[in-house]
Amino acid sequence: MKELIVLNKPKSPVSEAYRGIRTNIQFANVDKNIKTILVTSSKQGEGKTTTVSNIAITMADLGKKTVIIDCDLRRPRLHKAFGITNVGGITDILLNSDSYKGYLKKTGIENLEIITAGQIPSNPSEMLSSKSMGKLIEQIRNDYDYIFIDAPPIAVVTDAVILSSMADGAILVCHSGGVEVELAKSAKQALEKSGANIIGVVLNKMNIEKRSSYYAYYYNYYSDEAATDGKKSRLGSSGRTKQMKVASGND
Repeated sequence: MKELIVLNKPKSPVSEAYRGIRTNIQFANVDKNIKTILVTSSKQGEGKTTTVSNIAITMADLGKKTVIIDCDLRRPRLHKAFGITNVGGITDILLNSDSYKGYLKKTGIENLEIITAGQIPSNPSEMLSSKSMGKLIEQIRNDYDYIFIDAPPIAVVTDAVILSSMADGAILVCHSGGVEVELAKSAKQALEKSGANIIGVVLNKMNIEKRSSYYAYYYNYYSDEAATDGKKSRLGSSGRTKQMKVASGND
């Protein structure tokens, strides 16, 4: 559970950064009811599971009833982040037409539950695009304040594009210095073409300086107005996409 930085080091700069992202999500909720949030990346290894896990913990800390759903049916990692079993999850719910409530897993954190991926299917895209999946998201939506979807990398497979149609908002996680700019642009464009409401881009793993046994990181938020001052995103933001900068030492 070392990836759960907000839980293990609540006073660290990284934890503060995640709380800052939580605040930005709440700001995005002013005009729209954003409850279901998809988190994806351009490719594997950019830290999307770490990011979604820590943001969800900050929401739960506010007393918001929160659930994370592992929809990366090709390479699920959410169960590893929380140190629990992956037996029984999304694929089992869909295959057996079961109630999702029987598959909720406790995290030991108040107000936060997760639904793991379950067995890896041979047809993940078809399963995620099914009517049953859409109905499942709606059922869960009625019972929680926030639903976070841990989706596969969008530049690798179409799963995240499919899931984005079921979400109110999407966050793209980019590994600073670890992802090619053109690949990140392509991922952002894929979300835009699918009609996704991109509420932010998390620039992850920003190494500022080395302190003792770990790296110190910072959080910075650029508002829409900042773009007019010449501080434009490397991803080619139109000025509407918030840039959330944070870093974590784990993926």
